[in-house]
Amino acid sequence: MIKQYAHLCIISTNAANLVTFYNEMLGLPTKFTMKNNDGVEFGYYIDCGGTTFLEIFDRDLKCKMWGGTPDDLTKGNTYSHFCLQVTDLSALRDELIAKGVDVTSIVEGMDHSNQAWIDDPDGNRIELMEYTARSKQVQ
Repeated sequence: MIKQYAHLCIISTNAANLVTFYNEMLGLPTKFTMKNNDGVEFGYYIDCGGTTFLEIFDRDLKCKMWGGTPDDLTKGNTYSHFCLQVTDLSALRDELIAKGVDVTSIVEGMDHSNQAWIDDPDGNRIELMEYTARSKQVQ
């Protein structure tokens, strides 16, 4: 059911600088961006080949969009979560619940992919993502 690694998410107080680094220094193009309700770009999907990505969010705009308090960020510690691309998310969710894993409901994200969330034993966030025909990752 788990197909492959999908993305690593980094939160930044200077997302534009990170995007420039990955685009211009490493030659990794931006596949697509996400805009908040005000039409301001706050999320960037950097193409790492195939359907694997580096996801970068502006910290303050992320909180404005989805709520929460902006966490203090320290250099080298801006990791948010990692994501696994899966098939048949509904069946995987049922299997994980049967094993005693707490899994969120399945929702459609801004990128039109289906997603659910779990935590590993140390509390690290893991996103489970199933691409759909409308997913921006495969457009």
